[in-house]
Amino acid sequence: MSQQFWLNIPNMITIARVMAVPFMVWLIISHELQAAFWLFIAAGISDGVDGYLAKILKARTQIGAFLDPIADKLLLVSVFVVLGVQELIPLWLVIMVVFRDMAIVIGAALIELLTRDLKMSPNFSSKVNTTVQIVLLSFVLGVHGLEVTDMIWAIDVLVYITALTTLVSGLIYLYQWGINISKENGE
Repeated sequence: MSQQFWLNIPNMITIARVMAVPFMVWLIISHELQAAFWLFIAAGISDGVDGYLAKILKARTQIGAFLDPIADKLLLVSVFVVLGVQELIPLWLVIMVVFRDMAIVIGAALIELLTRDLKMSPNFSSKVNTTVQIVLLSFVLGVHGLEVTDMIWAIDVLVYITALTTLVSGLIYLYQWGINISKENGE
C-alpha cells in the first residue's frame, strides 16, 4: 500500500473509532454501561490493531499520525465528561483531565506559533497518564456495567492515581514548553 494513500486499513479503523464516540456517549447516557464497557474495550483493541497494521503493512501516513491521537483524546474526553455528568466519577477529576488536555492543545499551538518547530510526540508521563485514564474508565464502565460491586474501592484508588498522573504530566509539559521557548529566545 502506498504511503500517500490516506484511506488505508489502519486509518479506516481509526475513523471507525472516531465514529464510535457518539454511540459510546449514547450508551452511557442510556445507562447501557455493559455495552459501553465492551465498546470501550473494542475501541482500545482497535487502537492497538491500527498501529500494528500501519507498521506491518507499511501504511503509516501523516493523516494517521494526527488522526490516531485525536481519536484517542476524543474518546477519552467524551467518556470522562459523560461519566462525570452521570456522577460515576468526580467532576473535579473531569475538569482536571479536560483542562490538562485543552492546555496541551493550546500549548502545542503556541509552541508551533512561536518556534515553528512543533514535534508531535507524547512524553513518557503522558503515556503513563493515558494508560491510567484508560484503566480508570475501564474499571468504572466494567464495575458498573458488569455489576462487580466488590471492586468499587478500586475506582476510588484509580481516581486519585489518575489525578496524580494528570497533574504530573501537565507540569512536565509546562516545563518542556518553557525549555523550548527559552531555546527559541536564546536564553
